[in-house]
Amino acid sequence: MAEKPTIAISHLGCEKNRIDSEHMIGLLAQAGYQVDSNEELADYVVVNTCSFIQAAREESVRTLVELAEADKKIVITGCMAQHFQEELLEEIPEAVAVVGSSDYHKIVDVIQRTEKGERVTEISQEPTYIADETVPRYRTTTEGVAYVRVAEGCDYRCAFCIIPHLRGNQRSRTIESIVTEVEQLAAQGVQEVILISQITTNYGVDIYGKPKLAELLTVLGKTDIPWIRIHYAYPTGLTSNVILAIRDTPNILPYLDLPLQHSHPEILRAMNRPWQGRVNDGIIEKIKEALPNAILRTTFIVGFPGETEAHFQHLTEFVQRHQFDHVGVFTFSPEEGTPAYKRSNQIPQEIMDRRRETLMLIQQPISARNNQACFGKTVDVLIEQENPNTGELIGRCARFAPEVDGMVYVRGEASLGSIVPVTITATDTYDLYGEVVPVAAYSAV
Repeated sequence: MAEKPTIAISHLGCEKNRIDSEHMIGLLAQAGYQVDSNEELADYVVVNTCSFIQAAREESVRTLVELAEADKKIVITGCMAQHFQEELLEEIPEAVAVVGSSDYHKIVDVIQRTEKGERVTEISQEPTYIADETVPRYRTTTEGVAYVRVAEGCDYRCAFCIIPHLRGNQRSRTIESIVTEVEQLAAQGVQEVILISQITTNYGVDIYGKPKLAELLTVLGKTDIPWIRIHYAYPTGLTSNVILAIRDTPNILPYLDLPLQHSHPEILRAMNRPWQGRVNDGIIEKIKEALPNAILRTTFIVGFPGETEAHFQHLTEFVQRHQFDHVGVFTFSPEEGTPAYKRSNQIPQEIMDRRRETLMLIQQPISARNNQACFGKTVDVLIEQENPNTGELIGRCARFAPEVDGMVYVRGEASLGSIVPVTITATDTYDLYGEVVPVAAYSAV
């Protein structure tokens, strides 16, 4: 019997893409394939691509070209495969298959067909699949952390966004399915679960007829996961029921990722954002009032077509007023196939870059002050890494989500994947520094 080829997975893009990659690794391993992280040693390289914005596509293309030059058999999966299937096969002859964004569960069959010499196109024109807890998965995050997808796809049609075309309309998993997966992760020793989807506050609308995030959070509060974090929480979906569930469920972190994108009503309407100009109607204030210890992260797009200096000034004042803990700023990327792509009033890149830099400079002292408030306090920190040269530990407290926020640099002893009390001894703009509290000292408090 011929030995099965070795396969490497090259993951690009967001955490939703990461979960797809993790399922592909799990399925391939279950089928007896050796999955190696070393692309040089692999016979096949599965490249799970991103196509959200131009920069992401450029990174995907660079990766594909490098692998083609290394004479690898390439399987192109993910959003870029969904977006440019015919062009990819034509431009990259080394590609033996393209697999769409909701077809990753067919990866074993795809590899088997390519082994027989077939050049495979496996792309559902209307993405409808979402994996559940029964699909094998190999986590690629640090041992204490796992992402859990509660829904896939998006029913909104924002003028700048191509995601509905690439990922389809929203399709939620059942509460029972999500809870089962979280319980499985708890049994594996996971300390932090991060709930993700395109619009997490719309979870359940498609299968239950109304949003069910509050009910989901309440049930997840009974699991043995110390930290549950919510990403992609649209502010209008943060109803009183959801806020109460966050407040009253001890393991739900009061960390809210609010993808606002702008503040000016005219730009929000031009973007076709679902809440239009209502971010100025006291939504942020109501959240802070109901959750005084809330940690707020948001993202903004500068340079959307038609954004004037007055619109941008409104945004800078909005950021100064609300004092967000974390802010990400992106320049507008014109995506073919979206309404904003054809607009005539495009903003020059140099103006967009300047506006991005201005907004980040405004946010930096705000982030620094918010971090400074942690000085002298003892906070729980999830230990994720150890510097092999210095022995310094690196982790995160509840204030910081993986990859997008800061880190806590820790002196002392603790096991990887554990949550330990740390006294904060120094802070800077983005990170915290501290020392592990000895168990005896902490027990005596």
